[in-house]
Amino acid sequence: MIVEFKNIYKNFGAVQALDNVSFLIGNAEIHGLLGENGAGKSTLMNILGGVLPPTSGTIVIDGVEFQHLTPHQAVELGISFIHQELNLVNDLKVFENLFINREITKGKIYLDKKEMIRKSNEVFKRMNISIDPTLYVRELDTLEKQLVEIARAILFESKLIIMDEPTTALTDKEINNLFSIMRELKKNGISCIYISHKMPELFTICDRYTVLRDGKFIASGFFKDIDENKATELLVGRKIIEEKDIHRPQLQTETVLEVNNLSCTPYFHDITFSVKKGEVVAITGLFGDGRGELSEALFGARKVANGEIIKNGKKLNLSSIKQVMKSGIGMIPRNRKERSIIKDMNILNNVSIAHFNAKHKKIFISNKEEIERFEKNRKVTNIKANSPKDPITSLSGGNQQKVIFARWFELDSDVYLLDNPTQGIDVGAKFEIYKLINYLAEQGKSIIVFSSEFPEIYKICHRCIIMYRGEINKIMNHDELNEVDMMFYSTGSNRKES
Repeated sequence: MIVEFKNIYKNFGAVQALDNVSFLIGNAEIHGLLGENGAGKSTLMNILGGVLPPTSGTIVIDGVEFQHLTPHQAVELGISFIHQELNLVNDLKVFENLFINREITKGKIYLDKKEMIRKSNEVFKRMNISIDPTLYVRELDTLEKQLVEIARAILFESKLIIMDEPTTALTDKEINNLFSIMRELKKNGISCIYISHKMPELFTICDRYTVLRDGKFIASGFFKDIDENKATELLVGRKIIEEKDIHRPQLQTETVLEVNNLSCTPYFHDITFSVKKGEVVAITGLFGDGRGELSEALFGARKVANGEIIKNGKKLNLSSIKQVMKSGIGMIPRNRKERSIIKDMNILNNVSIAHFNAKHKKIFISNKEEIERFEKNRKVTNIKANSPKDPITSLSGGNQQKVIFARWFELDSDVYLLDNPTQGIDVGAKFEIYKLINYLAEQGKSIIVFSSEFPEIYKICHRCIIMYRGEINKIMNHDELNEVDMMFYSTGSNRKES
C-alpha cells in the first residue's frame, strides 16, 4: 500500500490542528511519524483511519483519491489503527475483542467460539506471547491490553498498521518481540506508521521519518541520514536544553522521610531508605522489580504487611490515601490516561480535585478562589491552555501532565512521589518536567522518582536506588552512576567494591 497525504487541513473551530500537510508513506516500509504533543500526529492518523474528516485536502491510497474516509472504508482498505488510548471492551473476553465486528459463525446464527479461540492462540503464538483468549479483558494488565490491540491488527493481515505509542507499557523483551513482528510484516509487504517519542526506538525500527510541528509539515527523509540531535532539533525547532543546564539543587542535611523494613508480599520486601529535604531520589530496576507497587504503598494505595514510614519524625498513618495526602505527601502516578486525568472534567476541576479532598473546609466552592489557585500554578507549570474551562482532553499529553503537577502544587506537599513522570510525552515537554522537579527541590521538597530511563535518572537525581525482585540491590550516588552498572545491579548482580 502506498499512501499520499495531499494538502491536508484540519480545523477545530478557531484552532488549526493541521496546516497544509503533504507527504508519502511508501510500500512495505516502517515510517516514523515524529512531533511534539500537539503537533497534529494523532489528528492526521485519525483522518487516515476515518475517525475524523479533513477540513480540506485528500488522501491517495494506491492511486485512488479519497476526500473523506469512513472507519468502515479504512478497515476494508486494510488500514488498522492501534490507538494510544486502548480501545478494548473490558466486559468482553480477549477473543471476543479480537473478533469484534468480524465474528466467525456457524451458519448464520451461532458463533464459532472454538475457531475464534484457536485463531487467537495462533496469533499470540506468532507474536511469541502468552495470553489466555478466554480471559475477560478487565483481568489483563495495561501491558497485556496493549498486546491484544497489536494482535488484533496482525490477525486480519492489514496492509497498513498505524501504531500510536505502542511500547509505552512494554518491557524491553516485549519491545524486541514487537520489532521482530514488525520486520516480518514488512517482509510480507505490510507498511507501518510508527508514532513514538522514544528516539532509540525510532532509529532502531524505522526506515524513513516525517516531522510535524504545530500542525505543519517540517521534513521527511531517511533515518540513516540524521542523528538524534538533528531529529530533536527538527521536532522542537530549536536546540534542546542540554544536561549541563539541568541544575541539581544543593542537598540539605535534614531528613524528611524514612522508610523502614517496608514489605508487601509478594511485591517487595524489607525496603529501607531515607530522603533528605530538597533531595531527588530515583528508584529503578527492571520489569517485575516491585517499584510500582512500592510507589502505591508509600501513598497509602496498597496495604503493607509490615514496616513503617516516618515523616518529619512522626509515623505515617497509612490507613487511607486521604490521610497520607493530609500528612503532606503527593503523588503523580504512572499511566496518566488511566490513573491521573479525569476525562469528564475540565482542566480547572482536574487541578482542584486534590485540594477539595485534602484541604477544602468550606461548605461552598468559590469559583474565584479556584481560578486564582489555578492561575498561580499555571504560571509555575507553564500549562498551555486556552481556558481553564476547556476539557482536559483538549490538551496535549505534556500539558495534561503539567495539569497533574499543578494539582499537587495546590497542596504544597513536603514529599512528592513521581511514578514515570515523563511517560508518553515528547522530548521538549520532558525537559519542562525536569525543570519542575528542580523547582520543587529548590523549594526544599523531597522527591522520589520511579523511572527506568537512565538518561532521565542521571539528569535529575542525587541518588539512585536499584531494585531487583522486590529488594534493594544497590544504592548509588550521582557521581557513581553509569548505565552499565545500573543495568548490572538491575539484573540481580552484586559487583564487589574495589
